[in-house]
Amino acid sequence: MNHAPTTYPVHDLIRSRWSPRSYSAQPIAQDVLNQVFEAASWAFSAMNAQPWQYIYAHKADPPAFQKILDTLMPGNQPWAKNAPVLIIALAKTQFDNGQPNGAALHDLGAANATLFLEATALGLHGHVMGGFDREKLRRDFNLPDNVAPVAVLALGYLGEAEQLEEPFLSREKAARNRKPLAEFVFHNELPTTV
Repeated sequence: MNHAPTTYPVHDLIRSRWSPRSYSAQPIAQDVLNQVFEAASWAFSAMNAQPWQYIYAHKADPPAFQKILDTLMPGNQPWAKNAPVLIIALAKTQFDNGQPNGAALHDLGAANATLFLEATALGLHGHVMGGFDREKLRRDFNLPDNVAPVAVLALGYLGEAEQLEEPFLSREKAARNRKPLAEFVFHNELPTTV
């Protein structure tokens, strides 16, 4: 397990969540996938609007899976094709009354984080991808104007890193790191140099 090195004690569930590119061929049972989506549904959201929507496909359903895979940029397709599930994460950008929901992207991010923590607790791992063709995805999935495609998620059980080719193999084995708190946490106000 690739646990994150932390300066302060952090819950092991958070430390063990990471974004691999290597997945085993083991499928994800539908009830396990439903449990992950159920966890996402309990994220906080502005006005409890729950603006997240998900479209998913199992690798065992080749036409549906390929439809999502085809929207990914070439840098993501070589490894994402091995994930047992691909998920499109969407944000409904308006409240039901038609007013803009300025928190929709934030709230989808919260749902995705909750989804991935539940997945981690179940022995799954996922990788969020921003590298996809938004217009192709919008067109191929006939998305309405008030639904924004934000990310594509790969989800599965961890596979052997050695199944990856470069440059993905090196990235998979690289040490994990994060910015120190002093670079993004400030008491009272932002420094003038930010």
